[in-house]
Amino acid sequence: MQATAKDLRFHSKELLNTVKRGEEVVITYRGKPCAKLVPIEEEKKTSPETNELFGIWNDNAQAENVENYIRTVRKGRFNAN
Repeated sequence: MQATAKDLRFHSKELLNTVKRGEEVVITYRGKPCAKLVPIEEEKKTSPETNELFGIWNDNAQAENVENYIRTVRKGRFNAN
């Protein structure tokens, strides 16, 4: 669908409803296309079971005691000297 900049100004609600239905709206200015309104794709939330990086440190022996591991990694950066 095409609409002019004037249509966008005065009929924005109707154009947004058109986009909400899944259509694309090309906005023209002085007869030339200058913008496109498209529906936003919903982000799919990943669950831990489907995320391949979840549990990446599960088998790492260093991560058994996370607090000690982090302290060791940060050692020297946060000295109070």
